[in-house]
Amino acid sequence: MAHLLVVEDDDVIGRALMAGLAALGHEVDRVATGADAVERAAAGDLALVLLDLGLPDRDGVGVCREIRDLSPSSVIVVLTARDDEMDVIIGLEAGADDYLTKPVRLAELQARVRAHLRRAETAPLPAGPAAGDRVVLGDLEIDRDRHEVVLGGRPLPLRIKEYDLLVRLAADAGRAVTRETLLADVWDPHWFGSTKTLDVHVAGLRRALARDDLCVPVITTLRGHGYRLDPPGTGPAE
Repeated sequence: MAHLLVVEDDDVIGRALMAGLAALGHEVDRVATGADAVERAAAGDLALVLLDLGLPDRDGVGVCREIRDLSPSSVIVVLTARDDEMDVIIGLEAGADDYLTKPVRLAELQARVRAHLRRAETAPLPAGPAAGDRVVLGDLEIDRDRHEVVLGGRPLPLRIKEYDLLVRLAADAGRAVTRETLLADVWDPHWFGSTKTLDVHVAGLRRALARDDLCVPVITTLRGHGYRLDPPGTGPAE
């Protein structure tokens, strides 16, 4: 049974969210402040955090960053009344895996939570036939058996989805991978959330790989199609 945490200061909304998630068969707790959310995350054992950004005591984006640092394996879904695109991007860049905008339909919330938990509980993504358990692309090494990425001889810390995204792109290094395929393989086959999630995670992965002093692969944008991981020296990003 997955343990979920709802971070919501509005009692009516909070109770409705808890009831909707409990109906999925999970154990659900709720806190109303950012401070309590951080304390709960520090205690561990959270499969998913549903985080309202409009908290009474602290900035929700900062709380998201702290939860991500304290609980790297937890799925974080931001729930916010803010529908400005920049707010959404900032939330995702702060460590969230996904977002929902209030008012949220219960059916959509439940479907999104199911999708995230299914993906979190599965084994690491299978690589392509030629990739094996260890992939070397210049100074970048991906060891799927150890679930580790090394860049220039040093471990490269990545968020869960960034790691999964890198593994998926590396499985088809040098070949185009559609947006639909990446969302299905890295998030869920029935994904119907925002596609900004993919773009923000690609941007985060690019920042992590940005090293002028090393020989690293480049993630190339294929506009209107998807992305391609180009081995070092084979092609610039668009």
